[in-house]
Amino acid sequence: MAESETMSLPVQTGDKRGCSEDKDEDVPSKKPKVESDHENGGAPDLNEEEPAEEASEEDDDGDTFADMMKHGLTETDVGILKYVSDHEGFSGILKERYSDFVVHEINKQGKTVHLDDLSIPVDRNPSQWLSLPKESDVLTEEQKKQLGELQLFKNKEGNVAIEVMDDTKEKRTLVHKAIKTQFPGLETKTEEKDGRKFIVAYHAAGKKALAGIAPRKHFWPKNRGSYCHFTLYKENKDTMDAINVLSKFLRLRPNMFSYMGTKDKRAITVQEIAVLKITAERLAHLNKCLMNLKLGNFCYKNHPLKLGELQGNHFTVVIRNISGTSEQVHQAMTSLKTTGFINYFGMQRFGTTAVPTQHVGRAILRNDWNEVVDLILKPRPGAEKEFLVRCREEWAKSQDPEAALKKLPNKRCVEGQLLRGLSMYGKKNIVTAFGLIPRNSRLMYIHSYQSVVWNTMVSRRIDSFGLKAVEGDLVLRGTAAHVLSAEEAETHTIHDIVMPLPGFDVIYPSHHIGEGYREMLTADGLDIDNMRHKVKDYSLAGAYRRVVIRPTDVSWSVIHYDDPRISLVHTDFEKLENKPAPVFIKDGKYRALRMEFSLPPSTYATMAIREVLKLDTSIKKQTQLNTTWLN
Repeated sequence: MAESETMSLPVQTGDKRGCSEDKDEDVPSKKPKVESDHENGGAPDLNEEEPAEEASEEDDDGDTFADMMKHGLTETDVGILKYVSDHEGFSGILKERYSDFVVHEINKQGKTVHLDDLSIPVDRNPSQWLSLPKESDVLTEEQKKQLGELQLFKNKEGNVAIEVMDDTKEKRTLVHKAIKTQFPGLETKTEEKDGRKFIVAYHAAGKKALAGIAPRKHFWPKNRGSYCHFTLYKENKDTMDAINVLSKFLRLRPNMFSYMGTKDKRAITVQEIAVLKITAERLAHLNKCLMNLKLGNFCYKNHPLKLGELQGNHFTVVIRNISGTSEQVHQAMTSLKTTGFINYFGMQRFGTTAVPTQHVGRAILRNDWNEVVDLILKPRPGAEKEFLVRCREEWAKSQDPEAALKKLPNKRCVEGQLLRGLSMYGKKNIVTAFGLIPRNSRLMYIHSYQSVVWNTMVSRRIDSFGLKAVEGDLVLRGTAAHVLSAEEAETHTIHDIVMPLPGFDVIYPSHHIGEGYREMLTADGLDIDNMRHKVKDYSLAGAYRRVVIRPTDVSWSVIHYDDPRISLVHTDFEKLENKPAPVFIKDGKYRALRMEFSLPPSTYATMAIREVLKLDTSIKKQTQLNTTWLN
């Protein structure tokens, strides 16, 4: 498992899904809400999935959300039962503001990624351009003003025409290039009127008639790497939302961008991105017109980024309004630093509704496609948007996919995609119909089932043998698992032990926990000796996962403050803007725990924080705990 899936505690969130270019204020949340399980990205072998798009586009009020969560999952429902430490837990509020959760990617060289340089790199051999005027000199201030208004859709004419007085190809090329680099999102063409030549700039996104025209190929120096790598700093946006925004302004397909991991929305995150043959200058100009995104640290390289190449992520987390004493905090954080936490798959892996994702995954693995459809489309307890309720009721009544689909204003949610597939291919071809749901969303279901099995078996293993290596445990030797003998167990610790996610290419512990896997899968109607599926996508090879993770670079402090609206973390962007660091008041009214730690790939920050607080991290429990605070 090469890539991280660390996640934030799904408490006090309250963000909206979907790409937005509006500025999101960092204000205290009104209620908890589930988030993507990609804060540290998804592992290629297990965690590649993007979360399915929600049918709802608006937040529910607190009472409605709390009612829905009455039917949600708790940690015990997904096998999260044990702790490694014996300190007394305490309460606190995580992510009251999205700036309370800051994530910096750690690249494959082990360097923590920061945004600290907005300059544009100079080509190694720029002499060929010395005889030409600078791009910034070819446009007048008035032309720049008009183009800026056009870029922001404030120009009623829909275009800006610039007459080329000095009509040479070199001059026209410079004007074309200047417009496209200084005003991303604008396209240009040359027109002749009454014997005079004009360069006409128009907004690419607003000209449907010209949408089919391929963008002009720009000169690209041979000695420049084909990929522009840059640092993306984002606030309150998930990675795919950010890339979709960049794609729109640059007129690119999103798959022209590459990255090492996807990051969560309700956070401030810093990560490396690469894009094919887009200049740093064009990217830098985006900083003028994008909200909650900042691009910098540009450089050219000959390779893209690959999902899973990172070494992990560094977290700066603020837990506000803590109840623990200084001694309790010290005990909890010392235990986290020295012993670590159980490497459970976090709650965001399993969904928030009355139909858990692992149940759908189990049905897929059993090849029970009627149950798959039933679980996704049937009416369910708990509050939902009215149109989803009507859609489910229509399906239960008529079993007519087209009639049920008409009840959905948003056809891109999982329900809509499945109904569209059933409408196209018929109810007797469910496998093909189900295939209309994006692959990563489909795999999410079976990975969710694997995760429940792993969590459950690890809890049993900790319950039976505690925090020591025993005969029959598994350790990795290279990429292969090895069963420990009693003698070998004496030379290993719990931090060496791995447990398998079920599949056709793994072995199981030789002690009774191994037999527990077989019993659990048999009870679920599955054959542990035959994990290959008729549909290749749903064949599970399995993987190994460490039982206990010990974070690195752990530090912490208890801080006092008076104003709950202020940020308690000094961000990269604030440093670039020379804004002062937050000032803490010794006798402040409120207390917060500020912690920092680094996590390796495939671990959930949620579970590290759970170990510190000793609190159930499920939204169901957190909603109950915060009812008084929410009201």
